[in-house]
Amino acid sequence: MDLFNAPIAPLQVLHDQQGGVRYWPQLLLPALAQEAFDALRDGADWRSQRREMYDRVVDVPRLLASYRLDDALPAGLPLQRLLDAVQAVLPAPYNAVGLNLYRDGRDSVAMHHDALHTLVAPHPIALLSLGAPRRMQLRAKDGSTRAVALELASGSLLAKRSLAHACLASGRCRGHQ
Repeated sequence: MDLFNAPIAPLQVLHDQQGGVRYWPQLLLPALAQEAFDALRDGADWRSQRREMYDRVVDVPRLLASYRLDDALPAGLPLQRLLDAVQAVLPAPYNAVGLNLYRDGRDSVAMHHDALHTLVAPHPIALLSLGAPRRMQLRAKDGSTRAVALELASGSLLAKRSLAHACLASGRCRGHQ
């Protein structure tokens, strides 16, 4: 069985000078997306973080894991297979894999933009979504446009460059993502 569906043209969600936001609704076949999610949920080196916000230290409301691609990837995790699937439709010199585990609808990340200093211009940030569907909000980094909401399906891929984004808390979220 193939790891991913035959590549199709992505949906263009937003337009900007850096290529906008492109979305592949089903890069991975559903069974393989679930298998990859289960392996990462159960086997990744998850850690919690605390961060200063509004003059106090709070728990970051999600779990995180990260892996440098210039190091050997851990055996037992499907990271190389997932990277191969992403690079089949979005070739770029990726240097790291960051994982976020949203355990329920209370886990979230506020509107922010990623640090782009480690990226090789003009390559994108690729977001492969696994697990329960989750709504992501996107808008121009300078706030000049209204936020656009997109529900990320399991096995979907989103490519973006410099847009701000958020996965807000939601009572509608059912399951890990």
